[in-house]
Amino acid sequence: MKFIPTTLLVAAALGSAGLAQAADELALAKAKNCMSCHGVEKKLVGPGYKEVAVKYKGDKSAAAALATKIKAGGKGAWGAIPMPPNNVSEAEAKRLAEWVLSL
Repeated sequence: MKFIPTTLLVAAALGSAGLAQAADELALAKAKNCMSCHGVEKKLVGPGYKEVAVKYKGDKSAAAALATKIKAGGKGAWGAIPMPPNNVSEAEAKRLAEWVLSL
């Protein structure tokens, strides 16, 4: 039997947990119709999520600001087309904002 260091097993478990969480957040974004206007990799009506993550990288207040925009809607940050308010809870908006910023 081969010896697998405990740290490798822990790292693998954490990696798979992270992938599962990312899949959950993507499923939430799809369920809340976010993907109708946003792509992960590319702009649709609104910016792609990876573009949002790059724009706000290093901004400690970005998660709270994005969660507010997700819930209440917004306009002007990415062009003339406004983002309508979304039917999400505060907790869902926070989860989505943190996920987008993690990309």
